[in-house]
Amino acid sequence: MSGSDASAPASTPGRRGRGRPARAAAGAGPGARERILAAARGEFAEHGYDRTSVRGIAAAAGVDPALVHHYFGTKEQLFGAAIAVSFEPATGVPGVLDGDRDAIGERLARYFLGVWEDEDTRVPLLAVMRSALTNETAADVLRSFVLRRLLEPIARALDVPDPRLGAELAASQMVGIAMLRYVVGVQPLAGVDAEEIVRRVAPTLQRHLTEQ
Repeated sequence: MSGSDASAPASTPGRRGRGRPARAAAGAGPGARERILAAARGEFAEHGYDRTSVRGIAAAAGVDPALVHHYFGTKEQLFGAAIAVSFEPATGVPGVLDGDRDAIGERLARYFLGVWEDEDTRVPLLAVMRSALTNETAADVLRSFVLRRLLEPIARALDVPDPRLGAELAASQMVGIAMLRYVVGVQPLAGVDAEEIVRRVAPTLQRHLTEQ
């Protein structure tokens, strides 16, 4: 990626990230970074990682592509930033762990579905899910967010044998539900009340995480 567009002279790649781009990039100014992030979340969610381009994100944000590279570097780095800005799974760990151990499956299911039910956090997660099946960068983001930063810390805190396997089994359950309910839209799963899903899936998550 050159960081240039058809109507502008090529920028110097080695100068990215040092102050502003070499020329006054279109769209630069207060709020440009936030506009780029918002546009990136929308583009990645709608088109997936592979079919989203830096130029497309720049056009949606109303900025020059050079400004996207200036703020975020590569498309991979922008993807990670666009997801992380709206959803940090580690913040949910204390709430899931706080309380009766026998109800941890229920708390985890309610937290995870709550993130998906919130439109602000659903959009970046859709970007991850739609991209992870075909792109290794997106797949690694999904592993990091759901497994390494949410489920593995929970499983380790429970002090059970083979906590990683329990975390991976719990992840398979929750990612499968998210894929069918929010990405594919399979009925009746897509239309049922979230609390009904919590009621049905909580015992399985409890078993995976605590071996009970």
